[in-house]
Amino acid sequence: MWGVPLPALLIVVVLGIGALMAGSVSVRLQDAAADAARLAARGEPDRASGVVGSAVEGASATVEGSGDLICVTASANVVLSVVTVPVWAKSCALDGGL
Repeated sequence: MWGVPLPALLIVVVLGIGALMAGSVSVRLQDAAADAARLAARGEPDRASGVVGSAVEGASATVEGSGDLICVTASANVVLSVVTVPVWAKSCALDGGL
């Protein structure tokens, strides 16, 4: 009776939990990228990587200037059972910390 529905249900539950985990990491990366962009714009680009790394374990940040903006791209890999999903977020702040 439970031969086919139970494994299918377990797969759906595992995928749902994985999607929630990836969403959670995405939100934390977005917050960290915004904080890091503000730090980099104020002249503290060294602290930007630390902010992203402390928000999400194993995450990395790249800082780049674009005109009057300083942009930070934060990225991390989320492992969902047997699949690895790359997650990233980008945020910019006005150069000079204004």
